[in-house]
Amino acid sequence: MGGREANVVLLDENGIRSDGRKVNETRKVTIKAGVLKNASGSAYIEFGGNKILAGVFGPRDVHPKHMSNPDTGILRVRYHMEPFSVGERKNPAPSRREIEISKVIKEALQPAVILEKFPRTVVDVFLEILQADGGTRCAALDAASVALADAGIPMKDMVCACAAGKAGDAIILDVNNEEDQAGQADMPIGYMPNLGKITLLQLDGILTPDEFKKCIELGIQGCKQVYEIQKKALREKYFSNEGNSL
Repeated sequence: MGGREANVVLLDENGIRSDGRKVNETRKVTIKAGVLKNASGSAYIEFGGNKILAGVFGPRDVHPKHMSNPDTGILRVRYHMEPFSVGERKNPAPSRREIEISKVIKEALQPAVILEKFPRTVVDVFLEILQADGGTRCAALDAASVALADAGIPMKDMVCACAAGKAGDAIILDVNNEEDQAGQADMPIGYMPNLGKITLLQLDGILTPDEFKKCIELGIQGCKQVYEIQKKALREKYFSNEGNSL
């Protein structure tokens, strides 16, 4: 991010992006719920070239005990990129970026989950990035929400996420890897549609106040599209006869 030079044309004269999409189109999104037998809840998402597996365990006892909260359950999130998820092998040890994104996703999910009924317990969310292609934090957040719902964790609403940004001097929806690397701005947004609340908002890059407003509006449009796919994944698991285990 930050306008680095790139050989790829991010936006041509017809307003078509490097991957053939229009400025207001998301990449293809598919979500499948309940894919892990041993997890309390799980989901698998393909968001463009991103492939992410989410597993939820709990509510269960907190270890060590002193970390438990007598008034409510606690939420823990671990975002982890597999060594083979990117072109050049990644060190399997948690990086500063992974620790930061784990914290960001946890804080985006926190307003949605209702853990007061489960004091002294923990709900663990594990997010494994199998393949990364720009926008992994949004895709991981989408998968985590479906996995929490699949686990039966009480929620005020599911959190859906999609990024907006700026590339080729245009406001675009769902920033891909090339646009993330060579574009001008990237704004991941997490949103609860039924409550109309934003739970995640970050910005990497520079936008004018007008562009900032347009980015939020476009990003929320993208979130609402993802929300329908999240609901469809849960409907397919619980209201169809097809088996969903890997």
